[in-house]
Amino acid sequence: MFRRRYFRILWFFGWTILSFIGWDIILPRIGLRAVSNSTRSRRLKMIARRFRNLAVQMGGVLIKVGQFLSARLDVLPREITSELSGLQDEVAPAPFEPIQEMLEAEFGMPIEQKFSHFEHTPLAAASIGQAYCAKLPGTREDGTPWPSVVVKVQRPLIDEIIETDLSALRIVGRWVERYQPISKRANVPKLLEEFSRSLYEEIDYMHEGKNAETFAANFKDDPKVRVPRVIWSHTTKRVLTLEDVGGIKITDYAAIEDAGIDRGEVATRLFDTYLKQIFEDGFFHADPHPGNLFVQVADQGADAKEWKLVFVDFGMTGTLPEETFKGLRELLISIGTQDAHRLIQAYEMLNLLLPGADTELLERASREVFHHLWGKSTSQLRQMGHREAEELADEFGDLLYEMPFQVPENFILLGRCISILSGMCSGLNPDFNVWVSISPYASSMVEKEGTNRWETVLEEAGKIFQVLIALPGKTDSLIDRMSEGKLEVRTPSLTREVQRLERSQRKTAGAVVFAALLLAAVQLYLAGQIIPAAAFAGVALIAFFWILFGR
Repeated sequence: MFRRRYFRILWFFGWTILSFIGWDIILPRIGLRAVSNSTRSRRLKMIARRFRNLAVQMGGVLIKVGQFLSARLDVLPREITSELSGLQDEVAPAPFEPIQEMLEAEFGMPIEQKFSHFEHTPLAAASIGQAYCAKLPGTREDGTPWPSVVVKVQRPLIDEIIETDLSALRIVGRWVERYQPISKRANVPKLLEEFSRSLYEEIDYMHEGKNAETFAANFKDDPKVRVPRVIWSHTTKRVLTLEDVGGIKITDYAAIEDAGIDRGEVATRLFDTYLKQIFEDGFFHADPHPGNLFVQVADQGADAKEWKLVFVDFGMTGTLPEETFKGLRELLISIGTQDAHRLIQAYEMLNLLLPGADTELLERASREVFHHLWGKSTSQLRQMGHREAEELADEFGDLLYEMPFQVPENFILLGRCISILSGMCSGLNPDFNVWVSISPYASSMVEKEGTNRWETVLEEAGKIFQVLIALPGKTDSLIDRMSEGKLEVRTPSLTREVQRLERSQRKTAGAVVFAALLLAAVQLYLAGQIIPAAAFAGVALIAFFWILFGR
């Protein structure tokens, strides 16, 4: 079973990569770019749809991979990310018999002794585990009966399935790493390593229970956020028991409105909780899909209903390293204050820029983006005129062509989380205004910075003083180089254009040589000169590979 699964994954990705090479690399290089471009959108959607079907059929790691890929707007075409964006971690449930065997093996006793009642039909079935309603025997320490609980149980053979899938994906990662547009923006082996680490943490339910308690502690002073309590007496590495908190699924818009709750308030509260998680706690719930977020009405009888935002499933969480945490705070402040220069500094702190990125052009582009987009809601951004978008594209075409961004491996969970969160807030409130939501946090952080203002001023003054001291020496060096005729002027964008033109000319010359050699081989073959024809064909083949892979 596992061997067949392994080769099925390799076959899918291998065939997809070969198809991509044929359509998007070979055809454009032999003069058929128009054919490639005209079919590109349809082909990409078909590939994404095939992967989605495969993930749903096989479950395991593939659904997690699909959800991760849906957030990789930096390296994948929008046709693929859009098709995968709706991929939910919901698969056909496993039979109850092996689940019961798993429970009894974990607790070392019959299920009837551990639970007073246990539903055989799962509440939900995901790729890693299944959730069931149950009741605990006896009473709590205060004499009150136990509330209903939700029991998460891992699927049978999930360890073997995960190891099989990851082994196949590591080989696929080595294939993909050879494609420069992806490899220069993302360290594929590191991303797979980080993905594997988070996945193994997700199947450790003891770890998930501790994550839930950490999250609850961070929000203990916020009565508007609720986290289910972990029942440790009924929790092991493969079984997790939580109190059943109930609630309305966050994407059940009709039920939210029927409960008298403003969807816009839900979007704002959800966004605010993530601002706190990311920019204050440095610890965030990394899987905010609709099955993990609920709205709980606290008082059914009140006219103006009080409600809580409920978080469940803490198998996938993210912790931000100190440098990343500082960089993200800088990023938030720069966006909130529309400071383009500070934004570029935040990019550099976060290691988001590729080596050699034109920071001056990027800063100017960021300033224009602030000017054109600041204060607009999601729906207004969608309605932004084509002319305005084209003007931005024309002005910063070189920047868009180069796309000088990379995604560090420690952003794997954060990037996916923000992507899902953005779609969820827009779904709750089409007029959701991210700028309005960010500004109070940015202002608060700027105020906090005021306490360290003098330290900052002194630090900047020290830097300026160092520059002034070094300036005479640098001036002498510059004059010497000018007198010796060794002065160089660097123009990065012009250099890139010249290099592209040179490569294009070499490829064109190579294509002419290839066509001539191939034509000669055909003519010789038709004339019955088999050996000379084979020789010419061999040289033509060499020229063809030079066209494809030469620089």
